[in-house]
Amino acid sequence: MRYHNITKADMLNGEGLRVVLWTSGCSHHCHACQNAITWNEEDGLLFDDAAKKEIFAELENDWCSGLTLSGGDPLFQKNRKEIAKLVKEVKERFPDKSIWCYTGYTWEELLEQEKTDQDVKEILQNIDVLLDGKFVLRLALEKLHYVGSSNQSIIDVKKSLEENKKILYIDNSKILEGESA
Repeated sequence: MRYHNITKADMLNGEGLRVVLWTSGCSHHCHACQNAITWNEEDGLLFDDAAKKEIFAELENDWCSGLTLSGGDPLFQKNRKEIAKLVKEVKERFPDKSIWCYTGYTWEELLEQEKTDQDVKEILQNIDVLLDGKFVLRLALEKLHYVGSSNQSIIDVKKSLEENKKILYIDNSKILEGESA
């Protein structure tokens, strides 16, 4: 797996101050993507022990709320095995830190994929919040919390898996209602 950057004390990609891993590789290629530079799976740096140590050093800080995975797409096919290992290790070492994951896949697509993809299953079992769906420019609203377009959801993964239905972690519908009023 390759990555473009590790952002520290980030407050734009999840609640609190977070460390963000910006992965390389994306097959969605959303029109007007703000991170199109991360689409190529061959670009960026090799994700190695030094990169992992850098992330873990940030997670050691009391002020750090957790890890956010973005990109590109952390769930790009070639990233899944490494992301599955990473989120499992983060959860084991830092059980009180949250893991947020952005992806262009929908919740429903991932539930279907986890039936045959052990890495997707492992990822979903270890992340806390999933921000799903492709960015759609015509549905873009700056007022939305943590996502770029109104088709994207912010999902409480643990509750959703427990209750066997999609449970939102943050519901942007009030903002959307205000737009149509």
